[in-house]
Parts: sequence; structure tokens; C-alpha cells
Amino acid sequence: VGVGGGSLVYANTLPSPQDAFYQAPAWADLADWKTELAPHYQTALQMLGATAVPFQTPADLALQDVAAEIGRSDQLQPARVAVWFGDEGETVADPYFDGRGPERTGCTRCGACMVGCRVGAKNTLDRNYLYLAQQLGVEVMANTEVTAVRSKSGRDAGSGGSVGGGDGGGGDGANEPTLVEAVQRIGPLRKKRRRFTADRVVFAGGVLGSVDLLLRMQKDADGLPNLSPQLGTRVRTNSESLLGISTLDQTDHSAGVAIGSVLHVDDNTSLETVRYPAGSGLFRLLMAPHADGKSWLHRLFGVGGKLLRRPWRWLRAYAVRDWAKRTVILLYMRCDEETMRLRRGRLGGLQTQVAKGGGPTAYMPGASKLARMMAQRLGGVVGCLLPETLFARPTTAHILGGCVMGKDSETGVIDANHQLHGYPQHLVIDGSAVSANPGVNPSLTITALAERAMSKVPAKADTSVN
Repeated sequence: VGVGGGSLVYANTLPSPQDAFYQAPAWADLADWKTELAPHYQTALQMLGATAVPFQTPADLALQDVAAEIGRSDQLQPARVAVWFGDEGETVADPYFDGRGPERTGCTRCGACMVGCRVGAKNTLDRNYLYLAQQLGVEVMANTEVTAVRSKSGRDAGSGGSVGGGDGGGGDGANEPTLVEAVQRIGPLRKKRRRFTADRVVFAGGVLGSVDLLLRMQKDADGLPNLSPQLGTRVRTNSESLLGISTLDQTDHSAGVAIGSVLHVDDNTSLETVRYPAGSGLFRLLMAPHADGKSWLHRLFGVGGKLLRRPWRWLRAYAVRDWAKRTVILLYMRCDEETMRLRRGRLGGLQTQVAKGGGPTAYMPGASKLARMMAQRLGGVVGCLLPETLFARPTTAHILGGCVMGKDSETGVIDANHQLHGYPQHLVIDGSAVSANPGVNPSLTITALAERAMSKVPAKADTSVN
């Protein structure tokens, strides 16, 4: 994924959650989250260069009509995005950090946000947080994967260096330095093993990185065996549904930014129009007609019926020359408390397990209704990913949780300040620490949580770097 992780390929959309997120029972008793996070949201918006999309696309106009039909016109907003619009294609000196940041080029509306901005308009972490950190002397080690974090003393760590140190760097001061093992790729076939000692470790590999590493360390007697038994539980999908509207007219739906507008359907639900750039057609191979129904048999017959009733229509939708130009993706998100568990499989790797009481679902009637309304306005047909239709396997762009917050190790993996229960000198600061479904794209919330978490960490005594 590159240094900066999901920020490199995300849709650079920065919405704020609705109140249901802050009030979710899973974490509401730990803090007044709306009040505590408010200043950190503002810092995150400034650091990420957030601004409203200054234009509308045909998909946005169709969503505007849908909002009016359901009586929610006042809840439709231009998306707030981490993009420098400026003058299209014109490169200017850093407009965000008094010239300390890199140059930016005005957005060309190519729609390539999610597969990598091609001009330098998108404010990814390598253009703000990481860029500024390097100016303060931070060394960023690319192509390097942490393979172990061990609680044993790092006295025999050997070469590789050390991180942390300074007053306050070791949490409560009672812990020995931690040994961090890593593998660095230095060529197509060459790897180098690295080892470091650290007073404090921040796990920030996302759900699939941090949870996997911590699960391995929990089973390792020399790793972090005292981690909470809640590790890997309460993983969330943001209760999402991804649907596609395939059109046949000549409207180019690939032009714009990844997400142009957001509609708050109700106090728990949001809907966005999403795009990929021209030439991005991989999802065409995974799409099937969307069919209603909770059972796989109902959905299977529904798919078959649609193909039989309108075979040429669906053939033309699949055979269209440029799938991204002719397709509008709908992202439907809710604040529901559906969860699942991640655990290590016998042969390695992560496996999912549905939580008691039911996990995330692939079929959401509300999403289906809105998709049909959009299809009528765009002159298209509704499709969805094949695993959702045939196997009821939900899809998410925003996997969250697995290292959720709790008052103690019996109720959570980390405390309200992101410290690992059992290892308070170590923190988890990424999507796995998000302890409720925000019901909107979570990138801004993850950043705000990170800002708050780091504000709780004592400053180093060494002030030689300003």
C-alpha cells in the first residue's frame, strides 16, 4: 500500500459522523466523544486541506433529485475532500503550511483519486503529516514490514537502531524496552532483517495489519501474551452496501473527484456517488444483476429472471467499452452495531467469524430502494458484486475495529487513550481502534482520533528539534 497506507488510495472524502456514532453503546461510556474530538477534528481538517467540491456532476444532480423525492434536500451536501482545486493543472507553492509543504497542482477532475492522483492535487499523508515529520528528522523506512513486537528486553537487538526514548517515552516507566523485528525489501529478491529497541510502539497498520500482527504476538510467549482476549472481536464493516448503476448513454461518469456529494438519508445513514477514472474496469468482472431477498435462492432466481427478461440490456452493460465512464457506484453506510470477529486460521492468515446475534448483512432494502431511484434518473440498471448476490457476503470499503476501546482488558483491547491493556506503553492508532460505525467515510475520524491520542502522550524532554 505504500507509506501512508490507506491515505494513498482512499477516496479523499472527509465527512463528519452524525451523533449516532458518538452515542453508540460500544464506547459512549468512556468519554464525551463529540466534545473531546471536536478540536481534533478541526486540526485534522486543517492538516488534510479539507474543502467542499466546487462543482456537480450528472451523478450528483441525479442524487439531488432523489434527495428531493424523499424529502431530504436539506441533507444533501457537496463532499468535503482533501483536494487542492486551485486552477486546473496549475502548479503552485505549498498553500497549506506557509510554504513548508510540497507544491500542489490544481485538480484536473480526472476521477483517479482512488487509484492514485496523477497530478499532485490529492492531500495524501506523504504530502502533509509524513512530509512535515521528515523535516523534523523522522526517518521513514519504505518497503519494511514489522514481523514481531516482543516484550522481552532488547539488549541483544544488535544493529538497526533505536526509537523512542526521552522522558515520558516509556509509558509508566516500569517496562523494559521492547524489541521490534522487521523485514526490509532491498531488491526484487533480496531482504534484510532489521531489529530495533523502542520504549513506545504505535501500531498503525490498519485492521488487517495491526490485528493480524497482534494476534500473532498474543500467541507468542516472548511477544505480547497479556493482550486482551477481546483482540479481534467487534470488527465492523461500517454496515455498508456497494451497488453500481450501469448506463448506456454517452454521459461520462468518470470525470470529477472520487466522491462528489453525500446525502444523509436519516440520522444513521448516508449515501454517496462514487467513481473510478476512465479505463478502470476491473469491477465489471465481479458484477451481477442486483436482486432483492434475504435467502440465496430468492436472489439467484431474481438474477436469473432479470437476465432472461432483458438479456440484451445486460449484455450491453457488461460489454460497454469503458466501464468506469458508464457506471456510477453508490456507497450506502449505516451506524448499525453489526459485528464479526477476526481470528488466525490454522494455516495462517485471517478468517472471519460472525458474532453472536448476527453480523453484517449483504442485503439492505434501503440501499436497494435508493439504487433503483438513481437508476431511473440515470437510465441504467442496478448491479452488485457477485459474492453479495450469490453468497450473501457483504463488501466493505471501510473495515474497522478489532482493537476496540474498553475500561479494562475484559471489555476492550485498548483504553480510551489508545493504550494497550497490559502494555500501556504501546498504542493502537488506526482504523482498528474505531469502536463504533461512523456511518460515513472514516478517514477524518481516524485522523481526529490519532490527533487526540497523540495529545495524551507526554512530550520528549529533548527539545533540540523544534
